[in-house]
This record gives sequence, C-alpha cells and structure tokens, in this order.
Amino acid sequence: MNVYSRAYIDSLFEDYQQDPSSLPLEWREFFRNFDPATENVINDIPVTSPRAVGKQSDRREVAQLQDRVDQLIRGFRVRGHLEAKVDPLGRPRETNRELNPASYGLLKSDFQKKFSARTIFGENFRTLEQIVDQLRQTYCRSIGVQFMHIDDHGVRSWLQSRMESSRNHIDLSRDTQVRILTRLTDAVIFEEFVRKKFVGAKTFSLEGAETLIPLLDLTLEHAAEHGVTDVVIGMAHRGRLNVLANILNKRAQNIFWSFDDPDPESSRGRGDVLYHLGYSSDWTTATNKKVHLSLCFNPSHLEYVDPVAIGRCRAKQDRAKDIRREKGMTILIHGDAAFAGEGIVQETLNLSQLDGYSTGGTLHVIVNNQLGFTTEPELGRSTTYASDVAKMLQIPIFHVNGEDPEAVAQVVSLAMQFRNEFHRDVVIDMYCYRRLGHNESDEPRFTQPGMYKVIDNRPTIRDSFLERMLRMDKITQAEADNIAEVRRHELQEEFDSAKAREFTSDAQVGGGYWKGYYGGLEREDDNVDTGVPMGKLTYVIHQLAELPASFNINRKLERILNTRKEMAEGKRPVDWATAELAAFGSLAVEGHRVRMSGQDSGRGTFSQRHAVLADHVTGETYTPLQHISDDQAPVDIFNSPLSEGSVLGFEYGYSLDAPESLVCWEAQFGDFWNCAQVIVDQFITSAEDKWARLSGLTMLLPHGFEGAGPEHCSARVERFLTLAAEHNIQIVNPTTAAQHFHLLRRQVKRHWRKPLIILTPKSLLREPFVMSKLEDFYSGTFQRVIGDPRVDGQSAPQRIILASGKISVELLKEREKADRTDVAIIRLEQLYPLPYQQIQEILESYPEGTPVYWVQEEPSNMGAWYFMKVKWDEFGLSKSWPLQMISRPESASPSTGSKKTHIIEQEELMREALGSPLVRIAKA
Repeated sequence: MNVYSRAYIDSLFEDYQQDPSSLPLEWREFFRNFDPATENVINDIPVTSPRAVGKQSDRREVAQLQDRVDQLIRGFRVRGHLEAKVDPLGRPRETNRELNPASYGLLKSDFQKKFSARTIFGENFRTLEQIVDQLRQTYCRSIGVQFMHIDDHGVRSWLQSRMESSRNHIDLSRDTQVRILTRLTDAVIFEEFVRKKFVGAKTFSLEGAETLIPLLDLTLEHAAEHGVTDVVIGMAHRGRLNVLANILNKRAQNIFWSFDDPDPESSRGRGDVLYHLGYSSDWTTATNKKVHLSLCFNPSHLEYVDPVAIGRCRAKQDRAKDIRREKGMTILIHGDAAFAGEGIVQETLNLSQLDGYSTGGTLHVIVNNQLGFTTEPELGRSTTYASDVAKMLQIPIFHVNGEDPEAVAQVVSLAMQFRNEFHRDVVIDMYCYRRLGHNESDEPRFTQPGMYKVIDNRPTIRDSFLERMLRMDKITQAEADNIAEVRRHELQEEFDSAKAREFTSDAQVGGGYWKGYYGGLEREDDNVDTGVPMGKLTYVIHQLAELPASFNINRKLERILNTRKEMAEGKRPVDWATAELAAFGSLAVEGHRVRMSGQDSGRGTFSQRHAVLADHVTGETYTPLQHISDDQAPVDIFNSPLSEGSVLGFEYGYSLDAPESLVCWEAQFGDFWNCAQVIVDQFITSAEDKWARLSGLTMLLPHGFEGAGPEHCSARVERFLTLAAEHNIQIVNPTTAAQHFHLLRRQVKRHWRKPLIILTPKSLLREPFVMSKLEDFYSGTFQRVIGDPRVDGQSAPQRIILASGKISVELLKEREKADRTDVAIIRLEQLYPLPYQQIQEILESYPEGTPVYWVQEEPSNMGAWYFMKVKWDEFGLSKSWPLQMISRPESASPSTGSKKTHIIEQEELMREALGSPLVRIAKA
C-alpha cells in the first residue's frame, strides 16, 4: 500500500501551525509529537525525534487510510458514470467495484472517521460518509460524466470544481422551471397533434425524447449570453419537424401543408421529404438578444451533414471576421446508433482543433434512443457508450437522463460554460427512448417486446415533470392546463388556416448574401471577361515570389521563385501552378476570398504549387498569396487531415455561406474522391434539385493515365457524368495553364453558381505544351472547346479526333512529331454542360461525313464514351458526323499496375487514334 508523500504531510503541517483545530484528532496527535528540528524521513514519512518514534505506526495507518480514501475519490471521478441513473426506463446497471469503499479496504467503522477532503469542494476534513455521499450525488445520480481522460490537469480541475461544488445540480428559478415545462408541453402536444391529424404519415416522431426541445431552448439562451450571434444546426430526420416548429419557429401551417402535398406538379423530379428540409430564422432570447438560426437540409445519410454544418459555421465566422471563433456555433444532433456506427463522425471530430477547420467548439447532442432501428446497442457497437468515439478529443462527455429536465439543464449550463472557456467541442449524451417505432408505421414490439412493455406504461416526460413541479408547489394544475390549451389552440388555428388558404411556399431561396446569384441552365453565350490587365497580372505574379528579408529559403525553392519572376516579366511561358496561383492572387486583390484545402495542398501533391513556404532554418511558414496588397481579401491554403468525406463536406458547407468566394477542395489523387461519394451524391450534385440550394464549390481532381497503377490514374469522370443532369454541375478537363486560370476566375466572376469539377493534370504540370504566354492571361475567357488551327476544314482531313485532357495533348504532340496534317484534333475542355453548339460549329467547317472518333485513355466502360455517344445522338450530330470510339478495352479495373505495360498500351492507343493500322492486343 502506498503512503502519503512528504509534500502532503508538509501542507497539513502548515494548516496545523495556523489553526490546529482545523485538523481531525488523529492529525493533531501526529503533529503534537512532531519536531521539525530533528525530523528524519523513513519511507517518505517524516519521523520525529525519539520521543515520537512510538507514534510511527499510528501515523502510517492514518496515511494509508487517507491514501485509500483518495483512491476512492478518484474512482468516483473515473468510474462514477457507470452507476449513474441515466436510463429513463430504469433498467438496472451493474455495480462497479471501484465505487465500493470495501474494495479499498475501507470498513464500515471508517465511515464516521474524518479524512482530508482538500481535493473536493467544501470543508477540508469530512467523514468518509460525507465524502461518499457528495461523490455519489455528483457522479451517480441523473448525470454521469466522463472527463478523466482529459490530459490537462487544469481542465479536469475546472470541471471537478464546478460539478462537485454543486453536486452536479442546478437550482432553477420558478420562471425557468415553467419555461422548461412550457417547452416540454410544446414538444409533446405537437407530436400528439400531428399524429392525430395525419394518421399514418411518416414524421419520425420525437416522442420519448421531447426533452430535446428545452435542451435546445436553454442552449440558445446560454449561447446568446456568451456572445454567439449565429448558430448552425445539423440533425437527422428524427424530431426535425418538432425542432422546425418549436425552435426554428417555422409556421405550423406550412408544415401541415407539406403533409398534404398541395402542389405535386411542382415537385416532378425534384424536392425532398418534409423531414429532410432546412430553415432559417431569428431567435430572441429572454434577455432580448438575437441569434440567427440555420437548420441545414439533410439527406437520409444521417451523420454526413456534420462536416457540412461545421463548414457553414466557419464561413459565417470568417465573414464576420470572427477570428476568435466566438460569434458562431454549431449544434449537431446525433442518433446513438449513428454516432457509434458512422465513420464520418470520427472524421468530423478530428477537425475540431485544426486551424483550418475549428469553429470554437461544437455542441454534440446524442438523442440516445438506446436502439438503432431494430438493432440493440450490444449488437450495434463494441463500446460501453454510443459516445465513446468522442473520447479521442480532450473534452467532457455528459451522460444525462432525458426524463430529468433539471439534470439536463445542469448539463447544458456546464457544457456551454466549458465551450465558452476552452473553445472545444462538448458532448451531451441524452438517454431517452423511442415511444413509437423507427417510423410511425413500424412495429417495434416485434423485435423489442420487453423494452416496449416498459415504454407502454410510462407517462410522457411532460407529465412526469409536471407532477414533480406540482409536488414542489412550483405551478398549479390550472396554470399547466392553460399552457397546454394555448398550444393546442395555436396548432388548431394553423391547421384550419392550412385547410382554408391557398398554398404559399415559404422556401427561403436567393436571399441575404445569395442575392444576385442564380442557378438553372447554363447558356453557351454566358461568358464574362476573366482576363487581368498586364500591369496588374505582372505585379501579382511577381509578388508570388517575394519573401521577407529574414526568410531562409530552400535553394531549390529559390530557383522556382526566380523562375516565377521571369514568368511575370514575360521571359518564360507561365506554367500550370503559377497560372493557378495568379488566379488566386488576382481574385484576392479584387476582393474575393480564396480558400483551398486538401491533402498536401500547401506544397501540392506533385511538388508543383509551393503556395505555403517553410523557412529552411526555423520551419516557420510564409504564404506569399497573403501578402500581395494591403487591402486584398484573405487567402487560406490548408493542408487537410487524411480524410476525404469530412473535409469535402466541410468545404461544401463553407461554400453555402460564401457565394462570392473561391472555395476549393483538392484530392491528393482524383481516384480518392470516392471516399467522399456520399457528399458528392447527396449534397454537391443534387442539392439544387432537392433543396434549391446553390454552391460554387470547386473540386480539383488530379487525373491521367501514367502507369502509376489503378488507384492513381482516374478521377472516375464517368461517375460525375452519370450524376450530371439539368446543368447541376460543371465538369472540365482543361489543357493549358491559361485555360485553368480563366476557368478559376470564371467560377467567381460570373454569377451562375454551380459546383465545378476540374480534372487537373499530373505529368502535364511541367509540360511545355500546356504552358501559356503571358498575354493569354490579359483578356478573354475560358474556352469550352478548342478547335484545330493547324488542320482546318480546307485541309480535308481523313478523320477528326475529339478528345479531352491529357490524351488530347499527347495526340497533338504525336501528330506534330509525325508531321501529320490529315488528322484534325478538337479538344473538348468542358465535358458538362456539353457545349454541343460550339462542337457543331467547329465540325461544320469540315466536310460532312468525315469520320469522328472519340478518343479516351480510360477503358471503354469508363471515361466519357457512353455519355458522349448518348449526347451525340440526342443533339443530332450523328447524322452528319457519325461518332466512333477508340480506347482501352473494357476492364473492371481502370488501369494496369505495370509501367511498361502502360507504355505499350498508350503507344497502341496513339497509333490507332492517328490512323496507323495495327492489331490491338486484347486484354488477357
């Protein structure tokens, strides 16, 4: 058994010297025989002069008992949550031996002895009974807390002092208690009303978890007191209608209209179910403070809204120049099964303390139904709690009984204090239950008969809380009945209004800072001059190579910067990376924020960008783009964590609140975006159709077959083309540095807002053929199609090649090397929306009937071939110019893993495309 240290004994001795009566009798006896002048140290316990040696065994016993008590105190802080009564269904929990004093050798006879309680708020010395009582009240009632995994002692002490001093209980005023009862009444009656009026309709009811409404209500009140002015909320479908009605204050009339679906013709091929819809409104607090609320639209893919919501919050903070991350806040409402089961949760949590993605702390609320559809926790996770993944962060996790609204109020207060103090995430795991099935037509008793036998006999949370208030004389029955009657009357009026009045949509589209931006179809004549005047462009590029005098630059990087200076002066053609940085810089000088993030984006996967430079000696970084002019807009280039889903979701969310900015996400290789397939499918490509939400997000996807293997060759353009419809996205494969420059500027300068997918080069980054003269940047705009100036219609070519991206450049080089003039090569720079009118104009300059070949690097079942063939026929081009295809043969995998085989295949592709006869080697 360990004994107490010399330092601890010394601290007690100081207390004894000041006031002997402050110590228990055992310690007073100890120090009465203590002689500091002659003390010795044996086993780290002070031993006094010979007259005190006889007391040594007593002192050792006291120290050992104290040590056991201290271990018990720590046991409650670490394990108390395991015996907390957080389950509203009252199912028993196993006792934990670390919370049993007997496990530490403490006997019943010790319970009336006094021990040091200096580490607990209150008197320094108390009986063991008093200590255990305080710890059980703090950690084992309706609140269980996990916080001892936090490394920082100061943070742990901050939490301990606030929980143990109040015994994790908050004294609520009568007004606050009535407010909670009112919000519970709102929640309960809304669910009852909807279920009666719309029998059988799917609403994904909040019944059994109605405490979420007062929880959110109290959260917003605290947030406003801490200076928060913008709150972004992300949540799945369960309880969304209740939150819309009772937190966002969406008119119940409009919710009821949605049930009736009054205008089905307007929803042909578009729209979404009512429990996926978002909304914005202003919240006024009890102290008359204003908070703007934004509830994000959300698909059924549950947790994937998490990074989107946080990205929106960061954009709002940046717009408000809130660098301390205090004015904006995100609330994410999770389900227990989803929080434990969806990997995007971990990816999103990992963003919380990163400079490029932090928002000052997200409040995570787990609505813990203790059931996932029909899957029970023991079958759905390998952890004790649904929230255990959050222990990866240095944050507290509060487990709370959702049927104890006062405990919920305490947790909300503490959680919001913690967030305000430490600017970190915090988790509230609110235990509740699902009174109905997964949806209203589902029968949960098939799979959880025992659980629902208990649920069926439970009153509503509102009724149980009201009963408690009545016992405490906090309210009269008449007052409570009046609260309920007022709410029922309001809902009935809204219901009657919905039946009597003609439907009027309350869709919130194109307002605020989205005014002036639009979606819909692209017009081929919708061009804007994206050039930059010579003097301005030269200055911008030159500034990209300027460094502080004290900056120690790597020699190789110094050569690159010197080359950029030569490009600025027109002595060298401009390469791809410099053109890209010039686009960023010129936009920033014109007042447009530029934000880019991705894996290795600061340097660039292919060591081409060097936007963020590291001092060769100190390691400190410097970003020239941030120092072009004094009045420029911010430019942020962030290296992201090794995650596609959360980072792409974050940048998409950011773009929703930054229409005037260039917001870019870059994949390390284009192949890897499929790790974020849900974000692309459910948000980027479909949000305009489902929710009338526009985005100008730009995705940079390195693409091209170069013998690097099947996972480093293809951005899977075929998948984007399959998702492309109604001009929902732009898919572009530019082939020159100037084209890339104009494309990036076009994305911001015209007000047509659509996500932009750019297939960016790899080996072509340094290819002289794709470099551009400086004058190509002065005026003009992005060209969707580039004709062939060398082989025009007068040349009467034998064939016309239509290709996109790297393969078209290789074909041009191969043709030039062979000095061929009988093959025309048209570069299709924009794959979607397909500029068929421009293609037709170019084709009409050639003799009708000239064979046209679509050439691609990808296997025939991939790439753009199927898309091109369908559109070619759809636009009537096949009548005069029949389209054929040249590619690698169909394959389940995009490419070979052999560099030599790749070279053989590429040479064959070149020869076949240019018309050299050969027998192609079939796939083995």
